Amino acid sequence: MHVLPEGRLAYGMQLPIQSQSTIYAEAWEAGAGPADLVAIARAAERAGFAYLASCDHVAIPRRLATAMSTVWYDPVATLAHLAGVTERVRLLSHVAIVGLRHPLVSAKQYATLDHLSGGRLILGVGAGHVQEEFEVLGVDFGRRGTILDESVDALRAALGPDEYPVHHGKLYDFEGLGQLPRPAQERVPIWVGGSSPAAVRRAALRGDGWLPQGDPRDRLPEQIAELHRIRQGAGIEDPVTIGAITEPLYVGTPGWDVGRRTLHGAPEALADSLRAYGAMGVHQIQVRFRSRSRSELTDQIAAFGAEVAPQLD
Repeated sequence: MHVLPEGRLAYGMQLPIQSQSTIYAEAWEAGAGPADLVAIARAAERAGFAYLASCDHVAIPRRLATAMSTVWYDPVATLAHLAGVTERVRLLSHVAIVGLRHPLVSAKQYATLDHLSGGRLILGVGAGHVQEEFEVLGVDFGRRGTILDESVDALRAALGPDEYPVHHGKLYDFEGLGQLPRPAQERVPIWVGGSSPAAVRRAALRGDGWLPQGDPRDRLPEQIAELHRIRQGAGIEDPVTIGAITEPLYVGTPGWDVGRRTLHGAPEALADSLRAYGAMGVHQIQVRFRSRSRSELTDQIAAFGAEVAPQLD
């Protein structure tokens, strides 16, 4: 199931500000807020971005706070807010830790978001990795993979067209319970995140798309081939949207240290490098720009949309 334009390499972005892990957050984000998010979302839509993405963590323990920070906006609230100030760009949870919540709770939230946004939701899901988060909510961290598997199955039913969805599983069991409004989309796309063997298998068997997490370029072809092998072995013929997270980007010649891993330079050179993802079988790339301010970021977004994106086909 492809929900992005076919025949071209689509591009989206994880929003800044809403998650501020020290791995990727820029210094200026610490003092930014809602107005900055709105300006960035609108800039991305103008530049032709396929989606905006927001992360999901409920609470961060002190032992991880130095690296992860405790700044993690709620994805449903964040994406709903941005839905109201944009018109076309899709809204991706990357990723929702749906195992932390009953599927009917998640379905109510995300169905409403899809309904209010006119059918722009992409539900990205993942298993999660913060043990204390699971423990405080009474969810078995050791079984998070199994919980996610059934959560996806239950959400398929709960986000479907039926007012009274039905799911009978080992962990969740419901029928005869109505939920309106229904999603605007007949089928909400579910993209599965993660790069472990279990996550790739989950994406292959249950997902409409795959969101790898940190795979370097040279590992992606093997992972993509394995995903397709699993789908073929299971007799699944529906198309699947393959994603990739690119290296950090900077359009043009930076006048400051953007880090050795950052791809930078002329638009033609950046496009040539990024087209390699399409050659691997990737359908959408998630890009992130180095920046020192909101204005520099929105300038980068605009430059990418005007000068790099047209050369990605």
